[in-house]
Amino acid sequence: MIETTYLTLRSHPFLTGLSDRQLDRLSMWGYTTMFHRDSRLFAEGGRADRFWLVDDGHVRLSTNVPGRGEVVVETLGPGSVIGWSWLFPPYRWQFTGTAEDVVHAVALDGPGVRELCAADPALGYELMRRFTGVIAERLSHTRARLLAVEPAGEPAAIEPEPAS
Repeated sequence: MIETTYLTLRSHPFLTGLSDRQLDRLSMWGYTTMFHRDSRLFAEGGRADRFWLVDDGHVRLSTNVPGRGEVVVETLGPGSVIGWSWLFPPYRWQFTGTAEDVVHAVALDGPGVRELCAADPALGYELMRRFTGVIAERLSHTRARLLAVEPAGEPAAIEPEPAS
């Protein structure tokens, strides 16, 4: 069975609770896509003009750390949202995203979704609230990962914090 973009959006955890009307309007800016293993979704510093809702597969987020090279900060799987840089000028990717395996996702056009949010403030607020949570979580994971990386670029063993 071929699933429409609307039905894929409706079943994605990131969009749970949006109204049918909001999902319908959002689906007009989306399309299903697939990436093969090791395909690059986006490159750090490149133009950010979309985001993805992952249905299946895994995407590795990495960043180039001076003196350490490329460091993987997180790997995201089904149910994840990939990309938030399309929300904020100058619309440049903060990380590099690479498919770990075959990835099936819905891609959504950033400028179109920004336009939709401006026209529908309730949807705009709800998406911004959800993306703010994603951003906070990504920054927390990135900080923890970068602090755990040895100078040679390999993750350090993270010692558990002592119980109080």
